[in-house]
Amino acid sequence: MDTAFTHTTVLLYATVNALVNPDFYSKDSAIHLSLSGMRAKGIYVDGTFGRGGHSRYLLSQLAPDAQLFVFDKDPLAIEEAKRLQATDNRVQIIHGGFSTMKEALHARGIDQVQGILLDLGISSPQIDDARRGFSFMKEGPLDMRMDTTQGMTAQEWLETADVEQIKEVIKNYGEERFAFQIAKAIESRRQSNPLRTTLELAELVAATVRTREKGQHPATRTFQAIRIYLNDELEELSRTLASILSLLVPEGRMAVISFHSLEDRRVKQFIAQAANPAAAFARMPLRESELPQPTLKNLGKVSASKEEVAANPRSRSAILRVAQRTEVSL
Repeated sequence: MDTAFTHTTVLLYATVNALVNPDFYSKDSAIHLSLSGMRAKGIYVDGTFGRGGHSRYLLSQLAPDAQLFVFDKDPLAIEEAKRLQATDNRVQIIHGGFSTMKEALHARGIDQVQGILLDLGISSPQIDDARRGFSFMKEGPLDMRMDTTQGMTAQEWLETADVEQIKEVIKNYGEERFAFQIAKAIESRRQSNPLRTTLELAELVAATVRTREKGQHPATRTFQAIRIYLNDELEELSRTLASILSLLVPEGRMAVISFHSLEDRRVKQFIAQAANPAAAFARMPLRESELPQPTLKNLGKVSASKEEVAANPRSRSAILRVAQRTEVSL
């Protein structure tokens, strides 16, 4: 159990507000305040249960006969979900990544839902628990898997990947300009003494990266890149966004919280393309009636308030994007 670790849910009120409040407006500062009296009906999905912060508050705003399906890869998150389910029979648990959402719901006879939430950040307990291998500040095994029951660990990958593979991962998923130098240093190190722990990797990167961004550990980008790659995070996000579009009922809402530009760019572009599909045909001689119609309405983006950032610095990079399904068929 990870009861020694705590997690403060990011953009809690704004995210649930986006899902259940018909009058949600992203520029309204009141969206950061607690809701009252909502009893939203239907089926909702928390694709990233984590430690259940969003789910618990969402349940408080749902009708007694509503349902909430929660997904997570992390076995510890599933244990937490079971504790919540024991107190609220509206909760249904699925141990799996959110990219399995459409198939998993269909297998349970559900093809459409009223709202879907994704919080793409890793939870504080995952960072704070050195055994998970996500932190470059604490000594722990080089694991970095969200689902510790399957898949390759970071140590196993770093022992087998060639320099070009390591460079591409660190460059593409970490946007690290010293990716080649880091990859070469990793290859050189493993010839004599393979990397085993998080601090060994962090120290190697720190010794290789000569310039540091203000306020950021030199290994930040490398750890982010390896975690994203091992857990297939960006590809899973792209697959899921397409599924969400087909799962939402007309006027159903999607709310996605991202924490770095690679994630946010995909969410932003997905919503923009669905909200304005005619843009892709701007140079073609088509009548307006021949242009594709929007399948999403962009409801805007929300950042953490100054008060939230002061109370929880991890919220400073969070961006919530919200969109609503239109009546247009896919």
